[in-house]
Amino acid sequence: MTRSTILSGVLLALLTCSGCASMAGTATPAAPASTLDRIKASKTVTFGYRQSSAPFSFVGPDGKAIGYSIDLCNRVAADLRRDLQLPDLGVKWVPVTVENRVRALRDGTIDLECGSTTNTLARQVEVDFSLTTWVTGGSLLALRDLTLGDFRNLRIAVIPGTTTERILKDALARAGDVQWIAVKDHGEGRTALETRAADAYASDREILIGLVLTAADPTRFAIADRYFSYEPYGLMLRRGDPDFRLAVDRSLARLYRSGDVLQIYKRWFGPLGGPDALMLATYAISGLPE
Repeated sequence: MTRSTILSGVLLALLTCSGCASMAGTATPAAPASTLDRIKASKTVTFGYRQSSAPFSFVGPDGKAIGYSIDLCNRVAADLRRDLQLPDLGVKWVPVTVENRVRALRDGTIDLECGSTTNTLARQVEVDFSLTTWVTGGSLLALRDLTLGDFRNLRIAVIPGTTTERILKDALARAGDVQWIAVKDHGEGRTALETRAADAYASDREILIGLVLTAADPTRFAIADRYFSYEPYGLMLRRGDPDFRLAVDRSLARLYRSGDVLQIYKRWFGPLGGPDALMLATYAISGLPE
């Protein structure tokens, strides 16, 4: 068999093979729709929120999502209506948990998480974050009759999988026989204190303040003076979607730059006084110019 005969046979097989892609125009999979494209098509933006992360995101008396981060996301929705020229854009609120919040973003169940999630490099492997929305640190909540000066032999309640758990365990690795008690959310952490199933509950300081302010008897509780972590919050979104992240960041920057964020701050943190120097600096640095 000659070389030309072999080449002719191969060419004929390629041209007649029903399962082979055409050499002239190989089909390529369509690129996934961006978040903004999906929002335009559905005329709906879907926000995820934690149900018991007061005062950042929780369920109000009417059963609707409320809180500091909820107000930020409502401002994002308002700006999307204007910037995308979608006056009838709807907002869908979906409850999420510590365990499923990242998965809900990645599988498209939600477009943006509006809660109290710390921006970490480890999380950036899976998701992306907006401009910083809050800066705090981890601390401990306890009943007022308990002294928190000595951490040895304490029973500390904490939500598994949070940065609080990891950092506090590292910080107290040499503190002695600390017993860790897993709770599913902040409300359960406070209940563990009230029922004396735990001696302390660990979370970010503002979360603990929210638990005290919403307790039946706030005078029963005390918060430790020390911080054991640095926790910069951001609104969490999918990786690889720069246009949507820009839309979210543009909305936050406008809010910070105009000073309107101070009204939102006052609504949720007014009893604590005005924002401290760190939060004012955060708003100033993140208030990027157009």
